[in-house]
Amino acid sequence: MAEQKLFAGYAVRRVRRRAGLTQAAMAEMLAISPSYLNLLERNQRPLSAGLLVRLAEQFDFDARSLAAGEPGGGEAALRRRLADPLFGDLEVDRTELTEWLAAAPGGAEAFARAYDRLGGAGPVADIRDPVADVRREIERWRNHFADLDAAAEALADELRLGAGDLYGAIAERLRVKHQLTIRVLPVEVMPGVLRRLDLHARQLQISELLDPASRAFAVAVQLGQIEARQEVDALVKGGGFADRAAERLYRRHLLGYFAAALMMPYARFLRACEATGYDIELLQRRFGAGFEQVAHRLTTLQRVGARGLPFFMVRIDRAGQASKRFSGASSAPLAEAEGRCPLWRLHMAFERPGALTVQLVALEDGSRWLTMARTVTPQGRRYGATGAEFAVGLGVAASLAAPLAIARGINLAGEATPIGLGCRQCLRAACPQRSAAPTGRALIVDELERGLSPIRFAGD
Repeated sequence: MAEQKLFAGYAVRRVRRRAGLTQAAMAEMLAISPSYLNLLERNQRPLSAGLLVRLAEQFDFDARSLAAGEPGGGEAALRRRLADPLFGDLEVDRTELTEWLAAAPGGAEAFARAYDRLGGAGPVADIRDPVADVRREIERWRNHFADLDAAAEALADELRLGAGDLYGAIAERLRVKHQLTIRVLPVEVMPGVLRRLDLHARQLQISELLDPASRAFAVAVQLGQIEARQEVDALVKGGGFADRAAERLYRRHLLGYFAAALMMPYARFLRACEATGYDIELLQRRFGAGFEQVAHRLTTLQRVGARGLPFFMVRIDRAGQASKRFSGASSAPLAEAEGRCPLWRLHMAFERPGALTVQLVALEDGSRWLTMARTVTPQGRRYGATGAEFAVGLGVAASLAAPLAIARGINLAGEATPIGLGCRQCLRAACPQRSAAPTGRALIVDELERGLSPIRFAGD
């Protein structure tokens, strides 16, 4: 903890105000100067481990509230809202946003609530988007749920005592402790269904279409529904969803999180990541998981004192529509933005099914990212039937990517592909791939000249 720079000014200020203390009074209780406390509350100084301990002793302070209590869900969530075309001409940069959060956290929270209530830039929405609501809650926690990780890790250690086969160990626990048996049924018996819980027969029924990794995940989800109910219920209640569909979606995500944590227990998985250079194919084999399962797990490694690299993940279809986006602790614009650049090789993964595509990219804000992408095919497809195919993209800041196996032979400080966040948010001129002018910029049509880009706009 002492090596982590933890900025938690808003949380500290909230604790002080709830206690009804002045800065001078609180500083005296914490054995620090009022001026230092002022700097802490303005996020101009990090919160040390020693001070965090004193806060916990004096004010019954819960460290988890540092992540849960950030105004507007934190800087990443606010930046995502400000990416709305409505604010395209304001050009609020990261420094300005950081200063806003430090100086006026209440105002930032008020903006976030008003924006969410209005459903974005449009009029007040009659129906909230449950997917967007759930994503905001996941990103508020940076897709790291410490209680679920701890429960899954303890259970995984217990299951390992009796069997080396996780699937078999879970099946035995469900049978002995919860009187649930598992039946793998032919596809003709379960058409269009991959997993079903039959409470009358006390059976968890699984389709034969699922591969071993997906079967293990399915039984792990079922065990989580029973044995992690308390932790999941607390998180769902804390989400405060008004929409029943959003609540159920969030519960599904949390149970999937628990299942992945049971298959890939935190400490063991992190050690394997560091030992292998985050080699995804090797991690798949070692933990009996699928590519997408491992990719998602990589975005969750944010345990205090034992953090992994901050990955982001995006899953898209051939039309470029995103069905999964997790920025985690990376705050990556590539995951937060609604649009995507066709020059990003995430889209090219469909041309090489099953092969890993690696690319070093540079965004307009100067950030550089090492990314990888690969296609995945969901379970359940039969020969001759229409099936789904997605591309999963993963990335990490280039400045942190040196330990990665995929970074070998790549000059991380060298030439990178310049990309944007979709044409509506990209100000790069002379792009041959451009299909629209940036939001807030007037389109220019010159009858006497044709440039490299088919689209010209004011200010380019």
